[in-house]
Amino acid sequence: MILNEAHNSRLTVHPGSTKMYNDLEQFNWWHGMKRDISNFVSKCLICQQIKAEHQIPSGLLQSIMIPEWKWERITMDFVSGLPLPLGKKDAIWVIVDRLKSAHFVSVRTEIRDSPHDFGRNCKRL
Repeated sequence: MILNEAHNSRLTVHPGSTKMYNDLEQFNWWHGMKRDISNFVSKCLICQQIKAEHQIPSGLLQSIMIPEWKWERITMDFVSGLPLPLGKKDAIWVIVDRLKSAHFVSVRTEIRDSPHDFGRNCKRL
């Protein structure tokens, strides 16, 4: 019960056996405590899956292509689900020019307005 609570606590989030031992020994101690903790952690499926040696190695870092001109490469996303204010716009349209800046436009989430808003807002920016 103590081991399960210490290991699955929302505050510790599956600590390894060393950290779990150091945390528990401040307030608890019993004969064979270190062995019990080590056995408990070794049987935890989540801990075994997230161990570094079980992860696929990441590839080499790739450099990001730097555009030559403003607005040559842009990315867009929507932040939606915002409370509906008096202006009836309940989302933020995020437009990022990868060379220069980011723009934030308040919009309605109705998809039919997006092409019109895109043309109107790109002319302003």
